[in-house]
Amino acid sequence: MARTRWFLILGALIMFQGCSLSDHKVVPSRLGARSSLADLEKVVDRPGPIEVETINSADWTVPLSGLIDLKSAAAQAAHLSDHPEPIHIFAHIIRHPTFGTYLVDTGVAQQLMDDPGGHGVSWLVRKVMPLGKIQIREGTAQILAGIPGGIQGVFFTHLHVDHTSGMPDIPGSVPLYIGRTEVSQTSFENAFVRGTTTKLLKGKAELQEWPFQLNEGRQSLAIGEVVDIFGDGSAFAISAPGHTPGSTAYLLRTPKGPVLLTGDTSHTRWGWEHGVEPGSYTADQPTNLKSLQMLEQLVKRHPAMDVRFGHQY
Repeated sequence: MARTRWFLILGALIMFQGCSLSDHKVVPSRLGARSSLADLEKVVDRPGPIEVETINSADWTVPLSGLIDLKSAAAQAAHLSDHPEPIHIFAHIIRHPTFGTYLVDTGVAQQLMDDPGGHGVSWLVRKVMPLGKIQIREGTAQILAGIPGGIQGVFFTHLHVDHTSGMPDIPGSVPLYIGRTEVSQTSFENAFVRGTTTKLLKGKAELQEWPFQLNEGRQSLAIGEVVDIFGDGSAFAISAPGHTPGSTAYLLRTPKGPVLLTGDTSHTRWGWEHGVEPGSYTADQPTNLKSLQMLEQLVKRHPAMDVRFGHQY
C-alpha cells in the first residue's frame, strides 16, 4: 500500500512539473547547415531542382475550435462558431535529383487504424483524437510502395500523432529529422501523449535535430531560423515554434517556383488568409501567431510562392 501511494505521488509530481515528449534518442542532425532567411531569399525565386508531390493520405473531421482560435478578433468578426470541420492528413514527397527522396510527415498507416492500441495509441489519445472519423485514402505503405528505391529520410513538421501516424510503416533504418527542442522541452500536456509518441518511435532511427539557434539565455527555439538542408540552396527548414516547441516549416525550390509547407503553423486556408493562429490544438498561441506572421511576411515578399497548409488545400 505504501509503495502504491509513493508511485501515485511520483506520478502526480511528474504531471505537475511536466515531462519531455519522448525518451527516444535525439542527436544533432548529420544533414544540413545553418543558413538565414536573408540567404534563403536571395535564391528563393529562382527555379530549383526539387519535385514536390502532396498526397492526401486520409480525410478527417475535427472541431474547428482546435484548428482556429475562435476567440481572435477576426474569427469573432466573421461570426465563426465551433463545428465539425473537414480536413486532410497529408504526406509530402520531395525528390532531389542527387540526394534522393524524402517524406515530409508520414501520412496514416492502415495497420495503426486497424489496431491503434497495439501500436501505442493510448485510450486517452483515441478519446481526444476521433480516430473513427479518419478515412484513409492512400495509406503510408501504399505511398512508400510507389517510391522506387524507397526514401532516404522523413522530415517532420512536428511530432503530433496525426503527423507520426504512418510510423508503423516507416522502416527502422530511415533517418528522422525534427526541429530542435521538439522532444526535450517539457510540458504538462506531454504526460498524456508521451507513451504514444515513444511507442510509435520504438525500433525506429534516432531523431536528428535541425541545428536551429535557440533564443539567447533560454531553451526555447528562435523564430525564423533557417537550415539549408542539402547545402545547395534547394531545400530549407524554417523554425516556426508555437504549435509545438520545435515546429518546422519547409521551403522547397521547384522548376515551377517555390513551395512552402507551413505544417500546423497554419492548419487551414481561412486561418492563413485572416492571420489567425490555430486554436486548442496549439501549445503556445502567442508564439504560434508570431511564427505565422513570419511566414506570411515571407510570402508577401515572394508572392509566387505555392503555400500548402497543414490540413487543408
